[in-house]
Amino acid sequence: MLKIYSLKLMSIRQYNGSLEVKTLNLRFPNPLILAAGILGLTAPSLKRAVDSGAGGVVTKSVGLKPREGFPNPTIVDLGFGLVNSMGLPNPGLQAFVEELEELEGLEAPLILSIYAFSEEELATMGRMISELKTVSAVELNVSCPHVGGVSEIGKSPELVKSYVKTLKESLNDKPVLVKLTPDVSDILLIAKAAVDGGADALTAINTVKSMVIDVETGRPVLAGVFGGLSGPAIKPIALRCVYEIVEALDIPVFGCGGVETARDVIEFIMAGAVAVQMGSAIARRGLRVFREISTELKKFMEFRGFKSLGEIRGLAHKK
Repeated sequence: MLKIYSLKLMSIRQYNGSLEVKTLNLRFPNPLILAAGILGLTAPSLKRAVDSGAGGVVTKSVGLKPREGFPNPTIVDLGFGLVNSMGLPNPGLQAFVEELEELEGLEAPLILSIYAFSEEELATMGRMISELKTVSAVELNVSCPHVGGVSEIGKSPELVKSYVKTLKESLNDKPVLVKLTPDVSDILLIAKAAVDGGADALTAINTVKSMVIDVETGRPVLAGVFGGLSGPAIKPIALRCVYEIVEALDIPVFGCGGVETARDVIEFIMAGAVAVQMGSAIARRGLRVFREISTELKKFMEFRGFKSLGEIRGLAHKK
């Protein structure tokens, strides 16, 4: 089996193919997208991610009203992944609009992540977002595992379909991605419900509901008790979810969960993902990870003779 890491040691000519991704009538210079929740709450941080080589950026999830989130401790590093219980802290959509307006001319698609506790809130947000020229698409978060009122939505096919339909009707023509939870018995039921509601694309997956206990005190470590596990530990779960959805449905899927190397990116694309979103890798390695992985991707493509990502997309589905 080809080791992606070994490509770092190879001396090969400049790759002349393309890492470009075109989907949802948007152009991503490469398939590496900043995931929601990481450095996505200010205009400078989002711009810095693009300047560092991100092919697109997703903002931190924002709601209609400001939210403080949970008190510390909110993050635990387990080595094989992070467990976070931030509680969706954000300034509210109206205040965040000012940050978004500063991003005019951003050289990569800007995806606004939102959540809502009711369809009335969601409709109001949709109408506000329709006027934002800087927003390329909207990612609906119905899957945060540690905030009640949001996590329940993503487990109900009926609610997912209804929420997506409400958002689509309140937006003008911006594409809607729906971020799915793996904490269900059958992710395809939820994926199909999102499609039936009018989703233009899906993001698979959000973090996995989990917890950590301090054996000295016998108490949960996180102030919010439960958190979401991200990082390498959940990559096989995310990969399976992407594969299942692509196998069953004709809709673009963005892979998310444990992407830290070029090999991870290639696996997701071979599973059928149009692109991938990265979060924990940035927390561990910084924004340089975008250029580093892009370089390794180009080396892989050159070494194997591929001219575009389209040539490897979905290879795992071929009999």
